[in-house]
Amino acid sequence: MPLVVVGSVAIDHVETPTERRNNLLGGSATHFSVSASFFTDVRLVGVVGSDWPEEHTAMLQSKGVDTSGLQVVEGGKTFTWTGRYLPNMNDRETLDVQLNVFGEFDPVLPEDYKRAKYVFLANGVPAVQMKVLSQVPGRRLAVADTMDLWISTQRDDLDQLLGELDGLVLNDSEAKLLTGNENLVEAGRAVQDMGPKFVVIKKGEHGAMFFGEHETYVLPAYPTENVVDPTGAGDSFAGGMMGYLAEKDNFDADTLKTAMAYGILVASFNVEGFGLEHMHNITRDDIEERMEEYRRMLSF
Repeated sequence: MPLVVVGSVAIDHVETPTERRNNLLGGSATHFSVSASFFTDVRLVGVVGSDWPEEHTAMLQSKGVDTSGLQVVEGGKTFTWTGRYLPNMNDRETLDVQLNVFGEFDPVLPEDYKRAKYVFLANGVPAVQMKVLSQVPGRRLAVADTMDLWISTQRDDLDQLLGELDGLVLNDSEAKLLTGNENLVEAGRAVQDMGPKFVVIKKGEHGAMFFGEHETYVLPAYPTENVVDPTGAGDSFAGGMMGYLAEKDNFDADTLKTAMAYGILVASFNVEGFGLEHMHNITRDDIEERMEEYRRMLSF
């Protein structure tokens, strides 16, 4: 089934302890789209400026991503993010953020996108995310991501959004901030009480936790030795998970668990290169091979 994603499309400048790379294809919606494209047809909604490199669009299209929902603002500048990773590669510093055209992003979905059954709202302003949901009334599954900024500054809008979602994906620090609870199990359940039917808490190199109606579990991360650039790992996780759900056109308990595993594995490939460079070179076969290893790793 086609999968619609709405979120940021960006140009990233990334510095790690060993190297600095500029003008990388970045943004939450782009990392999500490429990851989901291994499993299903993806329709991307975002905005860029006239400085947007055409080769970035070509890369997305080469992965089968429908970019007809990518708006180009003539004379505008694309959202840019500059960050530096600390030696442990888990912590990072944001050196500069230029929202540019993304700061006034007002998504209007193409007509065929509005018939989508699967929708992912990548990190963005909660009020804008709500506007997107109103444009897909026939959706079967709507899942969103959020961040600490919106939790702190736009809580009322975020609370309204949570009541409309089937699922929410967020990281451990965001779950604690949203609920005021340091215990992640209690925090996950508290987020569920706010509206979403299921909640996924990302824990970086420690995997992810799932909270559903009838079960709670933790899946470990894949043991990746060569972490080059963690940027977009969480978005890649969500893309792998949602892509698999859309491919199966099912989100029962067993399918959700398998989808989470695929999300973890796709994210493990994402961190092995700068930006989306490594993701451009892998295939579904590579993911399935790693899935076999992952299954063996979890059996005992």
